[in-house]
Amino acid sequence: MSKAYKITLALLVLLLAVLTWLEANEPEPVNWSPSYAAVDKNPLGTKVLFENLKQQNLELREVKVPPYEFLSDSTISGTYFFLNNSLSFDQQELKKILSWVARGNTAFFIAENFGQNLLDTLNLKMETLVPQKGISSKPLLNLKDDALKSSSPFLFDKEAYQDIFITSDSLPKDVLGVTQLQKDSAKISDPKINFLRDTVGKGMVYLHSTPKAFSNYFLLQDKNARYAENVLAYLPPQKTFFWDHYYKTGKTFYTSPLFVILNSKALRWAYYFVIIGSLLFIIFEGKRKQRSIPVIEPLKNQTLDFTRTIAGLYLDRADYKNITSKKIKLFLEYVRSNYRVATNEPNPDFYERVAAMSGNTKKDVEELWQLMERLEKKNLISKKELLELNKAISAFKKN
Repeated sequence: MSKAYKITLALLVLLLAVLTWLEANEPEPVNWSPSYAAVDKNPLGTKVLFENLKQQNLELREVKVPPYEFLSDSTISGTYFFLNNSLSFDQQELKKILSWVARGNTAFFIAENFGQNLLDTLNLKMETLVPQKGISSKPLLNLKDDALKSSSPFLFDKEAYQDIFITSDSLPKDVLGVTQLQKDSAKISDPKINFLRDTVGKGMVYLHSTPKAFSNYFLLQDKNARYAENVLAYLPPQKTFFWDHYYKTGKTFYTSPLFVILNSKALRWAYYFVIIGSLLFIIFEGKRKQRSIPVIEPLKNQTLDFTRTIAGLYLDRADYKNITSKKIKLFLEYVRSNYRVATNEPNPDFYERVAAMSGNTKKDVEELWQLMERLEKKNLISKKELLELNKAISAFKKN
C-alpha cells in the first residue's frame, strides 16, 4: 500500500467521522403539527397550560374515555374542558353533553373546526379570515370585557388560520372575545368574534375558535399567558374541572399487541395457557430427541465419463472403423426415434420424408446415406473420413 493511498484513506475516514458527528449533533427540526396533548412539549402542545392548571386552586380531573361513557354517571358536575384543533361529536354524544350542561354544568369547547351538528344546535356558522393585503395571517386577540381586555391586543406571532363565528341576530349570544388579522397598526379595527357564550338550560356553553392561543408556543411568548388566564377567568369558581384527553389529535395510544391481549380477560387467560402449555411441552418432551438422519449422496451419473473413456481407447488405438460403425448406428437410432421411420431400406420416398421432417434437402439426405453406405463397406477408414462423417451428421442435426 503506497503512502499516497494511506493518506487518502485516512482523509476519507476523517471526513466520514466529521460528517457523522455533525449529523448526530444537528438539532431536530421543530414539529409544528397540532397536538394539544397535555404531555406534549411541541409548540402546539398544551403541557404549559395543563401544568399551570394543576397548580391552581381547583379540583382537576383527567378524562380519558369518550364523553358519552364519562357522563353516564349522573352524579358528575362541574366544567368539561375540550381543547383540540377539531371537535366533532356524533348526535347522541352531543345530546348527552348538552343534557348534562342543561342541569347546571359548564362545557368549554376550544377548536378551529366544530362539528356541524354543534353549530346548528347553537345556530352558528364559521368562516376563515383571509388577509386582504399582503400574505400575513398572524391573528390579534383580545377580550371585550373592560375588566379583562388588554390595552393592546395579544399577537400569535406565527402565520396561522384564524376562524371566526357568525351569529344570528334573532338568537343573540354573549360575545366575549374578538380577533382580527394583523395589519399596519397593532389595534383591532375590524373585530370578528372568536369567543362567545350561550346558555343551555341552567348551564353555560363556551366556544373559542383559537386553540393556538392555549398552546405552549403562545403561552411562552411575552405577556400572552395573561390572555389564556383571562379567558379561563370565565370558568365557574369552586367546581370540578374535567380535562378531556380523549378528543386530542396528539393523544397517546398503545400499539403493542401484548397490551391489547393483557387488557382483555379472555385473551389474557388464553395467553397464559399458551405459555403454561409451552413450558409443560418443554419439560416432558424436550428430552426426546430424534436420531439424526444420515445424508445419502445420490449416485453419480457416470455414463458420460464411461463413454469418453471408451472413445478415448478407440482413438488411442486408431480404430476408426469401429468408431465409424458405432457412430452410424447411433445416428440411425436417432432418425428412427425422432422421425418414426424405418432405416433398413432407404429409397426415394424415404429420402423425401426424412428431408421434409428434418429440414434438410433431399440431396443432402441422399449424400449422407451414400457416405454412410460407402464407409460401412470399407475395411479401413482414415481419420479424415471419420471427421467428414461427423461433420455431415452434425450439419444434418443442425438443420
